[in-house]
Amino acid sequence: MSQTSTERLRDYLAKLSPQSQALLMREFERAVERGEEIAVANFVLEQLRRIVRGADDEARPRTDNPTRVLFHPLEPFLVEGNGSVRQGQLRRTSLVPVWQWLAREGSPDLARELEAALAAGPENGTSPQIEAAARKLQLAAAEALLAVTAPGNDDRRALSRIGPPAVIEDLPSIASLLRAREAVDTLNSRLPSYMRAFNDSQIEAAVAALNVPSLQTPQLLPFALSLIAQRLAAPWQIIRLAIRMAASDDEMRVASTPYGMAVSIALYDLSRLAATLRVDIKRGRFAEVSEHLKTLHDGVRGLRTELDLRQDSAWGRQLASIRADISSALQSEIDSVPGRVRRLLRQRAEKDIAAAPAINSGDVEETAALIEFVAVCRTYAGELAINEVTMRTYSDLQHYVEQSTEALVQSLRGSEGKARTYRQAQVTAAIRFCDVLFGADYASLMSRAAENAMTGERKSSRTA
Repeated sequence: MSQTSTERLRDYLAKLSPQSQALLMREFERAVERGEEIAVANFVLEQLRRIVRGADDEARPRTDNPTRVLFHPLEPFLVEGNGSVRQGQLRRTSLVPVWQWLAREGSPDLARELEAALAAGPENGTSPQIEAAARKLQLAAAEALLAVTAPGNDDRRALSRIGPPAVIEDLPSIASLLRAREAVDTLNSRLPSYMRAFNDSQIEAAVAALNVPSLQTPQLLPFALSLIAQRLAAPWQIIRLAIRMAASDDEMRVASTPYGMAVSIALYDLSRLAATLRVDIKRGRFAEVSEHLKTLHDGVRGLRTELDLRQDSAWGRQLASIRADISSALQSEIDSVPGRVRRLLRQRAEKDIAAAPAINSGDVEETAALIEFVAVCRTYAGELAINEVTMRTYSDLQHYVEQSTEALVQSLRGSEGKARTYRQAQVTAAIRFCDVLFGADYASLMSRAAENAMTGERKSSRTA
């Protein structure tokens, strides 16, 4: 959006009533959870949140936001939306209700102390006073949250005052992370910022960094593993840590260790990416499909080759379900491509051309993108259970486009008027498809053949 368009949107949103703003935020958050128009939903949500925070908050640096300062240690683990999350993740939407509860009744004195430190602090960055106030509140918040969520505490009304079930579900993890902030910060500092390949030396370094009692608890280990996975070029490789700790690739031995959750994390992330792929394909967004397919292909192959998975086990069934979901999403789209190509390149009698649908560049480029999509699928077909349909479709496309292009070029020689204009558009589309299927050299050859057909026809007309 241009700056002017953004300002108009914010002016419109600011004029809505608080109830309408809250309703709109909920609807866009649900759209994000469903994977619908994520870019648009996130953009509108950002504008709404700025408006709801208020002009004073917006005028201040983001570090002056008490919620952001208090929950800064949680930032690596936050995900958008109110939907389900896996181990090692928290909902960003849970933070504001927790802060409001702390300021209201959980630890109001320390909350006011943090706000005062922020108000008196520097305009940019932080200060020892802000850091001290934040740490005091983090520890107090951890104790208050652990107390209210303790197994023996049946005070449901107290929990309901904090927030809805999704927020309550995040409370124990929020408390554990705030309490163990130093251990998480130390782990964060000891990990490389980026690991292209999770090899033996890096695995040993990760094991050493994890050798801290507070990080070995059931509450914190998933977050420690998530932190490591975020640094990996291929996050599925986090399973190598579980294999190393089990000293075996047998899934039963891996599952029997606390680190077995690394496999569950990898499977969950692959399933979410498969769902994103399905939405992107459904909406015709092919820009990132190639990268998604590569990630899914490498992840599925990695789990199948590095772990000894049984088909009837929970992990085996989950991986099979992911492959089936990917195959279903890809196959339905692959099957549609030859029909689209035929509709654009089908030879028509001159008397039928007037009633034929127009050929526009948008349709051509969209179809070319689909052909490229089939070519990408062919690269990863074997592991994603689409080998037969992909190979058959790609071969059919090559055969049909090659024959149709040659026939259309020849048809230019005897065409004139509207028929020639229509067939020129068909030839242009066919040459575009040749570029995708056979490469630039072949497309250039057919382009010259089309020019010769047109030039030869004009010369013969003048000679006559």
